[in-house]
Amino acid sequence: MRVRSLLSAAALAAGLVVTPVAAGAADAATTATACQYKRVGNHWNCITPGAFCPAAAHGKYGYAKVTHRQYTCKYRSGDIRWRWLR
Repeated sequence: MRVRSLLSAAALAAGLVVTPVAAGAADAATTATACQYKRVGNHWNCITPGAFCPAAAHGKYGYAKVTHRQYTCKYRSGDIRWRWLR
């Protein structure tokens, strides 16, 4: 009988731990769907820092989808492609 009550308590505790993570994932999903990677005039929206950038973005700037910080599409020696960098 004691084992059953311990298992029930563990299941309840696990349920409490999972709930906030699921709520945070829903917020992240909402942010991701609201933001679309696209060119807007001279800049790009919703870029992922460090990711490869298209040829049309070379030398242009973009804003990160999560932090909204400004990044530039640059080429560094040693890289094989252009990337979004600070």
